[in-house]
Amino acid sequence: MTSDATELVITDLTVRYGPVTALDSVSMTVAPGAVTAVLGANGAGKTTLLRTISGLLEPESGRIELAGVDVVGVSPDRMSRKGLAHVPEGRGVIAELTVEENLRLGALGRNRSHDAVTLDRIYEMFPPLDSRRSSSAHTLSGGERQMLVIGRALMATPSVLLLDEPSLGLAPKVVAQIFDILRTLVDAESMTVVLVEQNARSALSIAEHAVVLDLGKVAVEGPADTLAEDDTLRHAYLGF
Repeated sequence: MTSDATELVITDLTVRYGPVTALDSVSMTVAPGAVTAVLGANGAGKTTLLRTISGLLEPESGRIELAGVDVVGVSPDRMSRKGLAHVPEGRGVIAELTVEENLRLGALGRNRSHDAVTLDRIYEMFPPLDSRRSSSAHTLSGGERQMLVIGRALMATPSVLLLDEPSLGLAPKVVAQIFDILRTLVDAESMTVVLVEQNARSALSIAEHAVVLDLGKVAVEGPADTLAEDDTLRHAYLGF
């Protein structure tokens, strides 16, 4: 997608829903050209973090720096043009459109500073979509829909990709396939990825760094392999 890896720096980010504090002074650095896994239980603040980074929510305080520029208050459309793509939970395809029509929609928000991603490149990365080009999206399996929404995001040629629970509800074989593709993308394209996951074991297997959120705060962070090997931490926060 791009050879220009982009750093994302979060500083003292606080987000509230009325009296409820969803994120409490969260700080983290997402290394350029690497996968950072954000882990934690339901209600830990993981989805809120991604929605705030992408401009869907405005924080009460704190900074979000993309390539050294504070982007708090920037609209989601402008964030897309700055090179950030957000794949929310739920595999939200446009069911009435074909696979190819869904993919072409992704190019409308293209980050113009980078070379275009072609449809052929997406089909090469996601072979199951190739044979379904003219099929309506509502006929796809859950795994194929997840491939489609990721492919659609990649059509915008992002330098930073936010993924919210891409493994949710999928068979282990499909999860492994999608995570292998993500790892290949990062290695080949120097893409910066923030991966929110409840499947901690799978996420840690492809991430360089991990951040564990607990009730809106950073409970622990460090190299992914170190966290995966820490039995006490795994049992306390990650459920395996």
